[in-house]
Amino acid sequence: MSQAEAVARTPRPLWSLGLLRSEIAVTFRRWRTLALLAVLAGIPVLVGIAVRIETGDGGPGGGGGGGPAFLSQATHNGLFLVFASLAVTLPFFLPMSVGVIAGDSLAGEAHGGTLRYLLVAPAGRTRLLLVKYATTLTFCLVSTLTVALSALATGALLFPLGEVTLLSGTSVSFGEGLLRALAIAVAVAVSLTGVAAIGLFVSTLTTSGIAAMATTVGLLITVQILDSLPQLHALQPYLFPHYWLSFADLLRDPVYWDQLEKNLGLQALYAVVFGSAAWARFTTRDITA
Repeated sequence: MSQAEAVARTPRPLWSLGLLRSEIAVTFRRWRTLALLAVLAGIPVLVGIAVRIETGDGGPGGGGGGGPAFLSQATHNGLFLVFASLAVTLPFFLPMSVGVIAGDSLAGEAHGGTLRYLLVAPAGRTRLLLVKYATTLTFCLVSTLTVALSALATGALLFPLGEVTLLSGTSVSFGEGLLRALAIAVAVAVSLTGVAAIGLFVSTLTTSGIAAMATTVGLLITVQILDSLPQLHALQPYLFPHYWLSFADLLRDPVYWDQLEKNLGLQALYAVVFGSAAWARFTTRDITA
């Protein structure tokens, strides 16, 4: 057996850090990705300025009972702008951005004619699928941290900082508040893993990146509507966005883990089900692009 034949018969590893690094670099160099991150970073700035203008005019600063959660507290402690911004972006802006990245992950390659070349060498279908999903999860974390860091910087510029009064009434130091903010950002990123898996599955069904992105975002909107209908209360605990706002329980002392654990389990279920469906579809798909 020649050396070339021996190399050819050597089983390729299921995971490749080199391929992952390359995919992450390509994804985050795209103008679409940078534009999405810029929009997400701009939302906390707009929210902070709006609250600042309202309080500057002698208004209640969101304390009148309306507005997103944590918005009234932001006028007294800029760190709460982080929690308010995540609450504002989580229902639509963050999952929409993830849906765009996930939906285009494979369909965009097929439409551009590069999917066949990725599968020849050194990738392979299962490994490429894992790398695409890992890249989308990386975007979940980066996009969430982008919102959090932008909100933190805006809150520090526009509002005072100091001890954080938790939802349970306990006061903690600003340092512990920052740690809880980081934990909340991670919890929000984990909440997006189900959407990422759905988008990846949709991306295996078509060769049009635009169609995959539109379908994923459309499914997101539809499920959000279903989750808001009281007539479907029996179904809602099984919908992936149902426990998204459970991150607020990290601002209690002690932390309420029940809803957080349910959210983690639900996202894991969606990741397994739709990840398996994506694998079954992609590994048997006739790649003609």
